[in-house]
Amino acid sequence: MSTLTLLGLGPGDLDSLILAAWRTLTTCRHLILRTARHPCVAALRDHLPADCVVVTCDDLYEQHAAFADVYAAVVARVLEAAATGDVVYAVPGHPHVGEATTPQLLAQAAAQGITVQTVDGLSFVEPAFAAVGVDLMDGAQVLDAMLLARQHYPQIDPCLPLLLAQVYARWLASDVKLTLLAAYPAEHPVTLVHAAGTAQQRTVSLPLAELDHRDDFDHLTSLYAPPLPQYSSYSALLELVAHLRAPEGCPWDREQTLETLRKDLLDEAAEVLEAIDLEADGRDNSHHIAEELGDLTLVVTMMAQIAQEEGRFQVGDIMRDVVTKLIRRHPHVFGDVQVGGVDHVLANWDAIKAQEKAAAGVQPHPLDGIPAALPALEKARKLQSKAAKLGIFDRVAAAQTHPKLADLLAAQPDADRLGALLWQLVALAREHDLDAEDALRQFVVLQRARWQEE
Repeated sequence: MSTLTLLGLGPGDLDSLILAAWRTLTTCRHLILRTARHPCVAALRDHLPADCVVVTCDDLYEQHAAFADVYAAVVARVLEAAATGDVVYAVPGHPHVGEATTPQLLAQAAAQGITVQTVDGLSFVEPAFAAVGVDLMDGAQVLDAMLLARQHYPQIDPCLPLLLAQVYARWLASDVKLTLLAAYPAEHPVTLVHAAGTAQQRTVSLPLAELDHRDDFDHLTSLYAPPLPQYSSYSALLELVAHLRAPEGCPWDREQTLETLRKDLLDEAAEVLEAIDLEADGRDNSHHIAEELGDLTLVVTMMAQIAQEEGRFQVGDIMRDVVTKLIRRHPHVFGDVQVGGVDHVLANWDAIKAQEKAAAGVQPHPLDGIPAALPALEKARKLQSKAAKLGIFDRVAAAQTHPKLADLLAAQPDADRLGALLWQLVALAREHDLDAEDALRQFVVLQRARWQEE
């Protein structure tokens, strides 16, 4: 049975090869290089056995436009050779670090009965972090630049050191920059690490916003982004809330329950709305809005922590459920469904929600789905909207029920006039010792019950 050896060439010249790799290379008879564009390859050829067959896969990069097709072709070439005898397949760095062909080779070789062994190599990771003076044990993150460039928001923790591998072109650096700008400020200092671990190693520091203002990118270029200031990520808030709820934490926070936080949730949501409303006069209230959103997020995080402590669910369950639901309810974005506009999107959304409930064995009434805790005006609006979709609410007939009120609004149909009319109704209710909020809430409940009976 033949053996396929996956071997790491390290990041630089021959001196970066480990002894096991050197012994394997200087005794092999069939060597396949994923690429000859590696600092040690030229010198290595002088030390290979005279009868060693050397094949490179650089030609496959020219034959295929997509990297996925290139890697598939490389895997096919390697396995075809391994089926007839022992083969050493050498790749830059370490075979199990940033090497897309390795998982495919392992899976397909196992299916074909080919034995696979690994000879380690020093990856680019260690010398790249060393070049910027960062200890890997500080919680570093390593990601392929192509993977991050396809994201709209970087799926990383910005409070930890980040290393992006293979920023090989200016267009890729531009895409990477746009993604990172969603989490880092434009002036955030980043460092380009060129040829880490080689004699040509050099670093260039610059603001994130200027990342794609250069042309010296190649396959040995990595990008290092230092962490944001402490407490700049959601994970920091999760840790803080868990600490507050711990035995050594805060007595008030430890006493809270899902029930006691209900009012805080509504209050903080209302304060967010108020902060947004303060921009009505054209004034920028961004800092205040951010502060109130932080308070609202704190309450949500506290409730999630309490649920986790009670064994109900974890934050990961919340995130997975909502992301999965959003993907399922947006088939026009994540699937092949075609839509003709917003109305079509909303119709699809309602249909998908109905399918979800039917699959769960729930037979809801079309007027269901209105939270009881909503303010009365919003409850009334939602109920009327649902009833209108069902054809049981006639706006014209409703207006004609109170022709004077309709005339008042028709004379000045804008938000200011409507607000004034509602204000007067609240004042009228107060004069008669009535609570307008409670009155409307009760009427909504009664109207909904009437419609459900029809």
